[in-house]
Amino acid sequence: MSTSWLDWAKRIQALSQSGLAFSKDIYDIERYEELRQISVEIMAEYTDLEINKIEGLFTNETGYQTPKVDVRGVVFRDGQILMVKENIDDQWALPGGFCDIGLSPSENIVKEIKEESGYDVFPVKLLALLDKNKHPHPPEPYHYYKIFILCEIIGGKPAVGPETNQVNFFSEHNLPLLSANRNTESQIKTMFEYLKDPEKETIFD
Repeated sequence: MSTSWLDWAKRIQALSQSGLAFSKDIYDIERYEELRQISVEIMAEYTDLEINKIEGLFTNETGYQTPKVDVRGVVFRDGQILMVKENIDDQWALPGGFCDIGLSPSENIVKEIKEESGYDVFPVKLLALLDKNKHPHPPEPYHYYKIFILCEIIGGKPAVGPETNQVNFFSEHNLPLLSANRNTESQIKTMFEYLKDPEKETIFD
């Protein structure tokens, strides 16, 4: 099925949120609230999410709508890549998560890798800045940018965190079942290209 409906719903939601943030006229506010409700109904029609959950997602957002930012750590050891098994879906992902306010991308990834895998790392290079909409992830209500940062292990030992239940390294040709919301096979393969060619330029989009 085409996911054009998802793009439309997200665009309507973003426009309505911006309108609610800046409008002063009571009638314009009512129109923007109606538009937001239409976006909720579209999402409810085409997903298995309950309408009250979607309303919570959309109405909790305020201000001008911008993409959310997700950061992922790329850590190699002996030709293999570090991955963690997520509690939420029992599938594997590069350690990482949403960027926290007040921390830079590199500070965020150092924190995330420590929390999810137990390793202490040092950020080395920005490998990729990707628009999630341009990659084969499952449909989601929000628009995300994904940052992939190469890191080197400087200490620590493998240990699971509150959101993970396993830590392991995998070779390029023996990848586990991936958490598709967090990373795709093509993205992992791209990360291995940086292992083979450290001079490979940063990619975007």
